[in-house]
Amino acid sequence: MPARELQQQLNELREQLEQNPPLSEEEREHLHELMRQIEAKLELEATVPDNDLVDSVNLAVETFEANHPSLTGILRRLAVSLHSMGI
Repeated sequence: MPARELQQQLNELREQLEQNPPLSEEEREHLHELMRQIEAKLELEATVPDNDLVDSVNLAVETFEANHPSLTGILRRLAVSLHSMGI
């Protein structure tokens, strides 16, 4: 169940990015890289916690919080899902 929810949240983030919010190319690439990392973890179904990934998502939340609330909400849910999955 958590993996499915996480995939759904990634899809929401992807949809938000497709709506072209006002992001710099660097910010956009950062989010795409986070999505790739999360998808890689899902594919491997890792059982070893990866605090770096959760830390990266939390850092993205802080970065986008003020100017991009819809992205921030999705990123927060991703972080919670990763944590509950033990990733």
